[in-house]
Amino acid sequence: MRAGAAGVILVVMKPAHGATRRFLPGSPFNDMPAYPPVEQFDVQDQVTHDSYGLGRVLVVENDDAVVVAFGSRNVRIMWPYAKLTKL
Repeated sequence: MRAGAAGVILVVMKPAHGATRRFLPGSPFNDMPAYPPVEQFDVQDQVTHDSYGLGRVLVVENDDAVVVAFGSRNVRIMWPYAKLTKL
């Protein structure tokens, strides 16, 4: 046995990493995220979509969905209109 090593039970541990904290929506200590305003579309508005390209609004359904003509195909896009932008 080595001198000073007897009875010593110490293990070198890795330092604890701080976990990322989740956002608690009901917490009064957190700022609520600001949601972007919902874009309003009218019939005959010219729009662009990230996947479908350039189109024109045909039908607006109670601000829940819009039907857009993209060339030869009509596509119904639900709210929120994440990839749809009015030109």
